[in-house]
Amino acid sequence: MQIALFQPDIPQNTGTILRLCACLDVAAHIIEPAGFPVSDRHFRRSGMDYLDHVAITRHDSWSKFEQWRNDGGFRLVLFTTKGAGSYLDYRYQRDDVLLFGRESAGVPDEVAGVADARLVIPIKPGLRSLNVAMAAAMALGEALRQTGSKT
Repeated sequence: MQIALFQPDIPQNTGTILRLCACLDVAAHIIEPAGFPVSDRHFRRSGMDYLDHVAITRHDSWSKFEQWRNDGGFRLVLFTTKGAGSYLDYRYQRDDVLLFGRESAGVPDEVAGVADARLVIPIKPGLRSLNVAMAAAMALGEALRQTGSKT
């Protein structure tokens, strides 16, 4: 299981997600451009010393990430408020890449169009969305539960 962040723009959320990846031994991918430098103090503070314990791959662009993904034969599972099905009903595989979009804008249609699945975490009607770090934790927890993956 791996997590990919599409052009993240809030350093605290990215740091929190990378800390999650470190604790659960899940590789992380950042698809550039990010909306902050890696030296950002909020990013470093959120990730704390856990950043030294996570495998992070930075991809210069969406096309380079797609090339890496296609070369590895990984399924892309997008979490979006425009998802077609609930994340609880999906059958995950151990080598899935769970993709989360920009906090401010999600992902463009071209990215959503190539995803193997577009899933939603159902929330109370009338509310926009969950915090991306919370969504990543919920999604990763369910995917690991289903696949029997353990740290």
